[in-house]
Amino acid sequence: MSSSFQAPKGVSEYVPPRADLLQAVRQRFAEQARLAGYGYLELAVFEDTNLFRRGVGESTDVVSKEMYTFTDRGGRSLTLRPEFTAGVLRAVLEHGLHKRGGLPVKVWTTGPAFRAERPQQGRYRQFYQLDLEAIGSEDPQVDAETIAIAWNWYRSLGLTRVRLLLNSLGCRECRPAYRARLQEFLRGLDLDEATRARIEINPLRVLDDKRPEVRAQLAGAPLMADHLCAACKTHHDRVRGLLADLGIAWEDTPTLVRGLDYYTRTTYEFDHPLLGAQSGIGGGGRYDGLSEDIGGPPLPGIGFGLGLDRTLLALEAEGAGFTAPPRCQVFGVALGEEAERRLFGLVAELRAAGVAADMAYGGKKLKGAMKDADRSGARYAVILGERDIAAGSVQLKDLAGGDQTAVPLTEIVTTLRERLAR
Repeated sequence: MSSSFQAPKGVSEYVPPRADLLQAVRQRFAEQARLAGYGYLELAVFEDTNLFRRGVGESTDVVSKEMYTFTDRGGRSLTLRPEFTAGVLRAVLEHGLHKRGGLPVKVWTTGPAFRAERPQQGRYRQFYQLDLEAIGSEDPQVDAETIAIAWNWYRSLGLTRVRLLLNSLGCRECRPAYRARLQEFLRGLDLDEATRARIEINPLRVLDDKRPEVRAQLAGAPLMADHLCAACKTHHDRVRGLLADLGIAWEDTPTLVRGLDYYTRTTYEFDHPLLGAQSGIGGGGRYDGLSEDIGGPPLPGIGFGLGLDRTLLALEAEGAGFTAPPRCQVFGVALGEEAERRLFGLVAELRAAGVAADMAYGGKKLKGAMKDADRSGARYAVILGERDIAAGSVQLKDLAGGDQTAVPLTEIVTTLRERLAR
């Protein structure tokens, strides 16, 4: 009988073996980040609500419609994080990481984020992300580096259908003139009142509207790419040149905006065509004014958030060969109390030697214990009984082929390590 309780609607929840795959995907990213010199941050799951209002933007759907906000017992307004960048930047400033020299500050983190959206495949109210940020440099090489880390991670997982969509959103020098031209164009369209209000607050967000009836009217909209200042154009061309040098293919996407207000200059998204409507599996960009927006010093930055949930869906949709390391390589079967005691020590010895090992518990008979061995996914079973103890040996069984041989107890750990390494 199961519990009468269930996880809240829209929660992305994982159990073995799929949770093992999630963890393996996360660990593969940790290695990519480490190789590029990024340190790990462990962040608060909730923040002062004003951090997101000022950082993410009042006009965004995230802030206006999707945040989980509550008042704590001290009367403070707190919000479960809907994204990571604002919290990462807050932590960097609060702990003075930018004052230690050697900019940019290069950090990454992971965990759940929360948005009150309508749950559907690939879109959850509690979802998991990988976040990476480089704070304190305007160098286009840093832009290309962040893109390359994500790109190489996708490739390391065996994903071959990922597309990189790339754009530039300009800067605070060239965007105002473009904003005025875009507003003039949008005011002439047949749009609902809520969208018309958005035109006056943040017209670039209208370009991110996914409704077909709106998108059809946006076909002739002026594009930021045609209004970049000389510095922004040089920066964008340099990023594209660096990506070309790295052999990373991209698609120029002049309508790409992303859903958060803080983006400037380089903006990008990773798309997987097999996921249908929710095809975006990650994205990021530059946010050179965000530090000042949340009360910090001028401190340029760039980073990304990659969706773990959608990455797993992409792996499954594409049939990529990436798998989690086995939870069990060797399974122990004991016949009798003395054998159980001896085998318990042997399992501990195997684990200390780096071999994933488990055993049957509860004094199970041979038939039941061997069923557990088959279910464990182990390659080998080690079977120990009274006769084996007297002979100073253990029975080693290949669970796939069925072959069984006696191996001296003093040699079993070395033998298993050699066989598993083949």
